[in-house]
Amino acid sequence: MRNRLRSTFTGQLEGQPEWVLNLDRGDDAGFFAPGSATWAVHGQTATIVAGVRALLMQALHPGAMAGVHDHSRYKEDPLGRLAGTIRWIFTVSYADTETAVATSNWVLKLHERVVGTYLDAQNVESPYAANDPELLSWVHLAFTDSFLATAKLWSGPIPGGADAYVREWAKAGELMGVPNPPRSEAELRDQLHAFVEAGVLKSDDRVAEAVKFIRRPPLARALMPGYAVLFEGAVSSIPGEYRRMLGLTPAHIGPLQLPTIGATGLVLKVIGSMLGADKPSELAARRRLTRLGLLEGAA
Repeated sequence: MRNRLRSTFTGQLEGQPEWVLNLDRGDDAGFFAPGSATWAVHGQTATIVAGVRALLMQALHPGAMAGVHDHSRYKEDPLGRLAGTIRWIFTVSYADTETAVATSNWVLKLHERVVGTYLDAQNVESPYAANDPELLSWVHLAFTDSFLATAKLWSGPIPGGADAYVREWAKAGELMGVPNPPRSEAELRDQLHAFVEAGVLKSDDRVAEAVKFIRRPPLARALMPGYAVLFEGAVSSIPGEYRRMLGLTPAHIGPLQLPTIGATGLVLKVIGSMLGADKPSELAARRRLTRLGLLEGAA
């Protein structure tokens, strides 16, 4: 089961991916350090729920949804797409600055071919490109909000609080070309709501199709019961205005809402015990910091 979980997240059946092992290379501390809000948030199993939540939220922008629909192989190779996203997140979080910048530029280069047209919320045909500032902003906001929301529900205290995480992760937004990424929780909420107020977001058949796929992805059968709980946890953590657009409601039996928050926490604890206490990306980063004389006692 542990191997199935790790292969789901890394796309590799055995051992650690080379990019994880290479996080101990480089000549500086990177953008984030031990004790940072970023390490605290991204080092917890709640990030699994955050990833599901972020995908749901991102689907509400018709331009982002069009890019996924037209160019992504998410149905044919969803785990490969997941592994690629995880690689970027953990590289920016734990690598030296040169590697973090290079990996972000690599993603932006891949985005250059993601162009086309879509029907916006007013059913007007509009062009899109994955590197458009508006699309980059929405993806960053959905990501930041999802990782923060799930960390507040299912992780330990965040050093410096929610504002520290939003402020730190704004650096990742800058690396990806996001204009004016939020630097506080209040700014994050305001920028998210601005998309609602502007009438940019949209619910349609493509969104329904994406939600259906995210609800039941082609995971190993043994993983599906736990994933179903995590999916419901992600749904319960989404504010009502976005949840209604997605056509989702919190899990319930008749008028009785089920305790998805507690159930999700239990599943995350089980996953954490299966994966073990070791955090390969963090350990590699600590080895680099120790080699550079910036940290003592790393494994």
